[in-house]
Amino acid sequence: MRHLAPLAAVLVAALAATPALAEGPHDGAWVSMHEGSYWSDGKLPPDFKLTVNLTFGPNKLVYHSVNTTNPDHPYISDHTTTLDGAVAPFENQARFNQVSVKQTGPNDITILKMKDGDVIAGEFWTFSPDGKTAVRRGVGKSPAGVSKAYEEHFEKK
Repeated sequence: MRHLAPLAAVLVAALAATPALAEGPHDGAWVSMHEGSYWSDGKLPPDFKLTVNLTFGPNKLVYHSVNTTNPDHPYISDHTTTLDGAVAPFENQARFNQVSVKQTGPNDITILKMKDGDVIAGEFWTFSPDGKTAVRRGVGKSPAGVSKAYEEHFEKK
């Protein structure tokens, strides 16, 4: 037993010296806020509800969103990409089959959602420096081929 004490002390010291994996400033669940949000076609649902979970890593973004505006038919979106603008597969989506994410600043990312190289939606995210709010601005094309601009505000939960 007394031989294990020095080993235990070394192990505890090593663990204490290991930096903790800290959550990034933009990691977490971002919940849509109706106040300040708009769609240029005037059709932003009054009960619009979107939660976007973001997890950033070194040159990596894991994106998961759930739109429960229509709770009987939630719209789920998942992709994992690099942050250098490289095009990656966007699976399990009818409207998109490719995605590109580029970090354009410490508090800014651009997400392009594409179908066979054609940009269907361009999103430009700006996170507040305090990490509490974000704004997503963009232009998207509906399945009918009609485009609209949007600005959606989010709060980190």
